[in-house]
Amino acid sequence: MKRYTMAEAVIAAHSKDLAEAGNICGVKVDFAFANDITAPPAIKEFARMGAEKVFDPSRCAILPDHFTPPKDIASAEQAKIGRDFAKRQGMLYWEIGRVGVEHAFLPEQGHILPGEIVLGADSHTCTGGALGALATGVGSTDLAAAWALGTTWLRVPETCKVVFEGMPSPWVGGKDLILAVIGKLGVEGARYMALEFHGEALSEIPLDGRMTMANMAIEAGAKTGLFVPSEAVLAYVGARAKRTCSPILPDEGASYAKSVTVDLSALEPVVALPHLPENVKPARECGDMLIDQVFIGSCTNGRLTDIEQAVKLLKGRRVHERVRLIVIPASYEVYNTALERGYIRDLTEAGAVVCTPTCGPCLGGYMGILAAGERCVSTSNRNFVGRMGSAKSEIVLAGPLVAAASAVLGRVADPREIL
Repeated sequence: MKRYTMAEAVIAAHSKDLAEAGNICGVKVDFAFANDITAPPAIKEFARMGAEKVFDPSRCAILPDHFTPPKDIASAEQAKIGRDFAKRQGMLYWEIGRVGVEHAFLPEQGHILPGEIVLGADSHTCTGGALGALATGVGSTDLAAAWALGTTWLRVPETCKVVFEGMPSPWVGGKDLILAVIGKLGVEGARYMALEFHGEALSEIPLDGRMTMANMAIEAGAKTGLFVPSEAVLAYVGARAKRTCSPILPDEGASYAKSVTVDLSALEPVVALPHLPENVKPARECGDMLIDQVFIGSCTNGRLTDIEQAVKLLKGRRVHERVRLIVIPASYEVYNTALERGYIRDLTEAGAVVCTPTCGPCLGGYMGILAAGERCVSTSNRNFVGRMGSAKSEIVLAGPLVAAASAVLGRVADPREIL
């Protein structure tokens, strides 16, 4: 009897085809979404293929989050195309002021659920794997077809089993764990594979941290990153779910294409140096690497626990006079909770600027573009050449504790230098 990995098991539950690694399977899609950048080409392809209605308006969505509030005429026109199409179709759409960064907002709203297949026209759709969904990014053309048909095809991915041994220190979070994995695998080490996360230590990683880890599976080349949902995660989902769902688990004795082990007892706060997420190094070994900007936010680290960690270091301190600190909560649920708890005041008193939920500077959009010669410590997911602005700028990837410590000290810093 075939013993399935988690990715194989989810696909098997959605397909009549044999869900064996390497096979092509036609699958039922549970949810499909795009953003203000990827929706317009999907809408164009939807019309070109002769489609008239999306397969289920309650399972199709457009979220304006990348260049919104619109920064110029072109971005305003893009947002309008998506808004008008969503209105005509009666599909899910949230206007600015009521939305957030898609990969944070959709789980909050109960639209990404355990055991489902979720497609998003954005590479970091794999964030949904933190909830036990096989969530993966697709191109706008494939998304248009899924909107029309409610089905797609998937090549069943091989699976890399990632095992965390030992327990993490209080200074180590989800970002450190996933950077450690990418450092071991490299940016192509899990190409088109599923990462399946295991280990006793995961009980210490909250959902926000799991989302960070699933989010960056793509940075190792993976198709998706999957967690077996814990009781706490299932309780979170149960309070929010817009549909009925059932978690799908891997079988005991499943066969994995490869495996990687991370010893958490030896792991310390790390960063990824320019210009690849695989260039991982302990933060304390970065020497006097001066910085000009810190960005805390994005679909990777813009959630409540990320902001809490930053405030832990920043409260009662000041951002270095040479540094700009930009904080962008990933949703209004995060923003309003941070407001109620006084975190926004703590941040602004430290010298940070706090902005409305948006992807903003992560993709070089706006509200934090880098000039030539500038260096930024960012809690986002990519540090490619020119990702946040000038091709002559540099990005150092880090978790919120390292980012906050760096903002105070004016250089890439280990949080233990402050607390």
